[in-house]
Amino acid sequence: MICIQFDRVTFTHTTIPIFENLMWEIQDNRCVGLIGPNGSGKSTLLRLITGELVCESGKVIARRGLKIGYLSQDPQFIDRRTLWEEVFSASEALAEIEDALMQVESQMSDPSVYGDEKILARVMEKQERLLAAFEKAGGANYEGRVRSTLRELGFTDSDFSLPMEVLSGGQKKLAGLAKLLVTQPDMLLLDEPDNHLDLNGKALLERVLQGFTGGVVIVSHDRFLLDLVVDDIVELEDGKLTTFEGSYSEYVYDKAMRLLRQQQLFHVQQREISRLEQASRRLRLWGRLYDNNKFIRRGVNIQRRIDRIERIDKPVLERKRMELQLAGWTGSQKVLEIRGLEKRFPSTEGDETVLFAGLDLLVRHGERVGIVGPNGAGKTVLFRMVRGEEQLSAGEVIIGPSVKAGYYAQQHETLDPKQTLMDTVRYAANRMKEEEAVAYLGKFLFTYEQTRSRVETLSGGERSRLQMAVMMQTGANFLLLDEPTNHLDVASAEVLENALQDFEGTVLVISHDRYFLDRVVDRIVELEDGTLRDYPGNYSDYQARKQR
Repeated sequence: MICIQFDRVTFTHTTIPIFENLMWEIQDNRCVGLIGPNGSGKSTLLRLITGELVCESGKVIARRGLKIGYLSQDPQFIDRRTLWEEVFSASEALAEIEDALMQVESQMSDPSVYGDEKILARVMEKQERLLAAFEKAGGANYEGRVRSTLRELGFTDSDFSLPMEVLSGGQKKLAGLAKLLVTQPDMLLLDEPDNHLDLNGKALLERVLQGFTGGVVIVSHDRFLLDLVVDDIVELEDGKLTTFEGSYSEYVYDKAMRLLRQQQLFHVQQREISRLEQASRRLRLWGRLYDNNKFIRRGVNIQRRIDRIERIDKPVLERKRMELQLAGWTGSQKVLEIRGLEKRFPSTEGDETVLFAGLDLLVRHGERVGIVGPNGAGKTVLFRMVRGEEQLSAGEVIIGPSVKAGYYAQQHETLDPKQTLMDTVRYAANRMKEEEAVAYLGKFLFTYEQTRSRVETLSGGERSRLQMAVMMQTGANFLLLDEPTNHLDVASAEVLENALQDFEGTVLVISHDRYFLDRVVDRIVELEDGTLRDYPGNYSDYQARKQR
């Protein structure tokens, strides 16, 4: 059944049209993967549904009584609240009723109330109404629902008292999802819910989505996730929506077939239009030459027929993509050697907390090594130790003598937010001229206007592309990549994957993107419980070995 309908919706952002006369019907029993390039308007669509944004023309019609749960890319929380308090506050209606009940209880302890039978009767009557409303709003088993939902999403009872500010990015995403689920919505709108989740967190998200009985619209660039949970793919491109039945892999095949078919029909139609135009011109010319109105009328009628033809759009078989060429070189055969590495932190009790101890790792030239493990295992700390930014508690890190490392930071901290894009690449490339910098940034899909804007104005995906542009200028033969596909759209992620496959050098990458790990790496190293375990092959090989 249709629960949300877009009827000729038009929306413009700062004079730039995002989409015009958009039509879309969302079913209440389908999980839809909404995909498209960065900046195409996917988040805008979700915010139009929630009412955060208002369309300029057309309508977004939701079924009467439809209860929608929306998770934004960066959910906001109150830091001073505990995890339990934050999730418990999800139902505003229940929170208001609880506040009213507390006021009633306070009144009932007032001597001026319990000493007057009439006033006390009115207060008790109000209490009965509030208790009935509390039960109707699902408050009777609300506390149990909050507890079971948090446990379902991987939180332990000891986590309930943790302040929100100490939770990891992945835990905050799961907390945001828990807030939605406890309100029992009919429709879930999820904007990049998998960002910052580790592999275990992604598995929990998958189980929740597979078990959810209502409708779901999920914006995600995680192709592995889209293959597992969605019923349909809806692509937003050039301001238009196209629906493909099935998973992401089925969408890739179906889209290629549709483009080929569209190309054939376009050429056939263009040939027929050309033939009719020649006939129209010929008949009108004969009519004028021989003063024959019959020929002229026939020529005009053919032209009218041409004007009524519904034109087939010329298919765009090759869209402009980010240009990324990583020109590495051989260097040392032993690129990285870690021996007996330890990292300890002072704890609040005065002793030490051991993050890991006795780590050994050897990475040779040409290897593509993926590091996986739960959030908090120390993967990024390990990277900082390899780069010399974090002090070693014990052991040693040895970089080969002719190795030059390039680093991609997960949070883009290698970029200066106050610097312009042009200055960022010019400083990275030493003597690059302004016009060269503009042309270079154009290869990474930045407009001329953007080249003179500051880094802080960019979206997450744009910062990722800029960091790639800077990394290309380093001439590195050893790449340390920390979650490189976070924020990248699918097309840009594929460009990165192809570039890494052709790279003549060594790659050490932290990633939770299973599709990316399947395509790029030839060895998985798992960091968990302070130890490293080595698995040859890609992510699917690693998963199969873990299951055995």
